Amino acid sequence: MNIQWYPGHMTRAKRKIAEDLKLVDVVIELVDARIPMSSRNPDVDQIVGGKPRIIVLNKSDLSDENANRLWIKYYTSNNTRVILANSIKGTGLKEATTAAKLLMKEKIDRLKSKGLLVKTIRALIIGIPNVGKSTLINKMAGRSVAQTGDRPGVTKAKQWIKINPELELLDTPGILWPKFKDEQVALNLAFTGAIKDDILDVYELGIKLLERFQKDFFSNLKEKYKLDDSHKEMAVHDLFKEIGKKRRTRVNTYEHMQSAYAHIQICQFWCLAP
Repeated sequence: MNIQWYPGHMTRAKRKIAEDLKLVDVVIELVDARIPMSSRNPDVDQIVGGKPRIIVLNKSDLSDENANRLWIKYYTSNNTRVILANSIKGTGLKEATTAAKLLMKEKIDRLKSKGLLVKTIRALIIGIPNVGKSTLINKMAGRSVAQTGDRPGVTKAKQWIKINPELELLDTPGILWPKFKDEQVALNLAFTGAIKDDILDVYELGIKLLERFQKDFFSNLKEKYKLDDSHKEMAVHDLFKEIGKKRRTRVNTYEHMQSAYAHIQICQFWCLAP
């Protein structure tokens, strides 16, 4: 299944983000905690350079708790500040402000020693599409200031948002990279909504996702859909239909295939991949 999606506006957004970096003190990179490697744009390191950075593992409520702890340990061991967050509920967001202040402490102390006023910390939010950047900003601001949507490509232009007297955020459009060399990375991005469904064969994608769950996370499927051990060896297309029956959904039309795929997609309570 060949998945590629890099609309022209992402090239422009990438160029603009690079220009805007000179306006900010800190970069907050949002990553999907379910796919913490697949959801990191490899171009971001080059774009950000040496700018102080915070990694936010968003949607951590949907990923495996043990995996979350391992990723925290991994980033911490590499001297990277990392935070677990759920932008919808608001958990972990106060830690983002605290982490930004800690990263800027030396500069703030230097300004204070010279008798200068400490300016508001400016942070740029960066990440792939549909990772929750705008939702995080709205939750931190306590008001709806950034447009959100459960689909990629909602944020089209940069937006400055005042969070509090200490912190100001710059929302930016989600950006991917020009070519996915690893098919599994592309699938992971499609599974989690970072790629527009319009360009995908959602039935084939649903089959691929179910195949992955059947192989690696069958206990989750078994519990969610009241299956038994015999379903673990069932052909994946038959299992897809069986889940449709469990949900009292006919899965013999394209629309119903979409519905079944969407249901499977939102029932991800585990980390898909490294």
